Amino acid sequence: MSSVLTDLLRHPIVQAPMAGGVSVPQLAAAVSEAGGLGFLAAGYKTADGMYQEIKQLRGLTARPFGVNVFMPQSDQADPAAVEVYAEQLAGEAAWYKTELGDPDSGRDDGYDAKLAVLLDNPVPVVSFHFGIPAPSVLDSLRRAGTLTLVTVTTAEEALAVQEAGADAVIAQGVEAGGHQGTHRDSAENDGSGIGLLSLVAQVREAVRIPIVAAGGLMRGSQIAGVIAAGASAAQLGTAFLATPESGAHPLHKQALTDPLFVRTELTRAFSGRPARGLVNRFMREHGPYAPAAYPEIHHLTSPLRKAAAKEGDPQGMALWAGQGHRMARDLPAGRLVEVLAAELREAVTALSTRGAGR
Repeated sequence: MSSVLTDLLRHPIVQAPMAGGVSVPQLAAAVSEAGGLGFLAAGYKTADGMYQEIKQLRGLTARPFGVNVFMPQSDQADPAAVEVYAEQLAGEAAWYKTELGDPDSGRDDGYDAKLAVLLDNPVPVVSFHFGIPAPSVLDSLRRAGTLTLVTVTTAEEALAVQEAGADAVIAQGVEAGGHQGTHRDSAENDGSGIGLLSLVAQVREAVRIPIVAAGGLMRGSQIAGVIAAGASAAQLGTAFLATPESGAHPLHKQALTDPLFVRTELTRAFSGRPARGLVNRFMREHGPYAPAAYPEIHHLTSPLRKAAAKEGDPQGMALWAGQGHRMARDLPAGRLVEVLAAELREAVTALSTRGAGR
């Protein structure tokens, strides 16, 4: 592994930052304490909310951890398309006895305020999703002692990240659960995602900086595979979503291995941006008609998703999950890190033995 990551990790295992209340301090602390890298998700939180979670996490572990920040989004949404989609969701609002959210509730997710907090109170690692920070931002974080990572979905995006001055990239394959971290969202590119192993290989040839591989990883043998392909570490989200420390709704955790939810798809139904989740009624009925409009659709559907969760109805919830969701294990987060590390060692030993026997 590259020394830039080796200094932080006992095991090449990163817990993905899952926004929406999943990546709570207890989860991040358990992963970091076990030798991985735990992450907080600042997405959809206020700057103060993020700061309070950082304080809580620091009270739980002295080990390195990371914070993930969403990049501000450009105003590309068609207001007319958003209005039409809102009309289509009127029946959902009536069913769940709630109002639709305001699609114009904000586009920057408190980006500047969060950066100010992270520069005043530096954390070991900061990652960015949905785009690349300005080189000056990356330089300021570096001078504050913070390692910076940026999610990419193509080799071209990875090259732009390297040129901007980030320390590493997170190569996110199309198998990943939750939102794809594409830098420029366009409906024309829907369905053109790259599988993780191909992506890691392409990114490895394009850039010199370290790669963290993400997308559908659930076992230590898979971690061995992406490291062999050129990654320095692996980022897992769905695998940690099922742990007791995860802040995911119990119905979300149960759905990962429920035979009722047999597959995942990329959809714009809940947020207006491509995100992979378990196929449920809401996705089937509304996915084909959802416009490319993030975060407008996210704000619009937020009350519906909350109402569905309150009613105990997984068919109306955003059940984000990667393609490996059926392999989820109900283990404490720290124990899961240990099991993954043991599986990784076993896979590496097996590969070495086979190589020596040739």
